[in-house]
Amino acid sequence: MSKATRPFTPLNVAIMTASDTRTFDNDTSGDLIQERLESAGHKVVERKILADDIDDVRGLITRWVEETNVDTIITTGGTGLTQRDILPEVVEPMFTKTIPGFGELFRMLSYDDIGTSTIESRALAGVADGTLVFCLPGSTGACKLGMDRIILPQIDATTRPCNLVALLPRIRHE
Repeated sequence: MSKATRPFTPLNVAIMTASDTRTFDNDTSGDLIQERLESAGHKVVERKILADDIDDVRGLITRWVEETNVDTIITTGGTGLTQRDILPEVVEPMFTKTIPGFGELFRMLSYDDIGTSTIESRALAGVADGTLVFCLPGSTGACKLGMDRIILPQIDATTRPCNLVALLPRIRHE
């Protein structure tokens, strides 16, 4: 296939909000992530809201990684510095490969919006057994930045010069 005619490839995406206070009635960050994904042409295969509980979060992420119909997992919440913020501690050990550039770029772009407060974000990404995993902060503004400026372009097979979708077959079979 020529480089000029690479088609869009819809991905199956699971969304998890880590929060002790959010419900589907007030989860604006989860809503934004779902809306952005569906507008881009991706399919949201499951969406959950879980309390910040290590075992529950690990269990859900593990189940999604093991399911063959989930290409990508996007989480929101739980990436801060408080005792309840547990996403990096739970998810990072599951990575077979980290994507350090995601967190670095997220914080660089976030600096333009919130200044030095961006150091409080532990946004991260990686690959867990062939599944792309992105962990965003809980604020809707942070999710908008992460989705629009980083994640959506990288899960779009038409993005040049390269994107994560083009790598998925090799990530899964190497």
